[in-house]
Amino acid sequence: MEVREDGNLRLVKVGPLGPFDNNAYVIADTSSKEAVLIDMPADSEQALAVIRDEGYRVKAVLVTHSHGDHWMGYDAVKKAIEAPIMAHEAENAAVGNRIEAPIADGQEISVGPFFIKAIHTPGHTPGSTCFVVKNYLMSGDTLFPGGPGRTPSPAALQQSVEAITTRLYALPDGVEVLPGHGGNTTIGESKAEFEAFKKRDTSGLSGDVTWAG
Repeated sequence: MEVREDGNLRLVKVGPLGPFDNNAYVIADTSSKEAVLIDMPADSEQALAVIRDEGYRVKAVLVTHSHGDHWMGYDAVKKAIEAPIMAHEAENAAVGNRIEAPIADGQEISVGPFFIKAIHTPGHTPGSTCFVVKNYLMSGDTLFPGGPGRTPSPAALQQSVEAITTRLYALPDGVEVLPGHGGNTTIGESKAEFEAFKKRDTSGLSGDVTWAG
């Protein structure tokens, strides 16, 4: 578990969780005790313990995308939290009525005085969405240290790369990238790694791709 504090903003990275080493995130305003939970993988009880122990009132559960490893804790979360489960509407085909409220690109979810902004980044899945608050980007499986998340086709990879370079790389270089699995990076570090990718012929690539090749 990793904790970041910026004034009254408290961000807790909980993980690795479950068989796929997922990360979940609790973002809270320590003054009002409002909070959101991002993703609900297996073993989400650990994130729920953070919420319970700190006395947070969760106003929304935000899910980055529809892949099952990010939803394995659904039953435990629904039992413990009376807050809407939110994801991009393009994920409806995979998770159906478990999405209780859609998240639109650019939508802002307030947590006390802070705002978590949704950034639609399709490619890994059609509705993949990242969330940014202050200098922290929860990137789901869209962006990792060293490259993008796995994509099912060359067209999906190009879509993901476009979303990363036009949406995420528009953020300041110092923004910390906190992904759905594994360790962290920054926007500046990722942009530097991407320079090698730009020089390659990537037209037929998909699957597990790294910026370096």
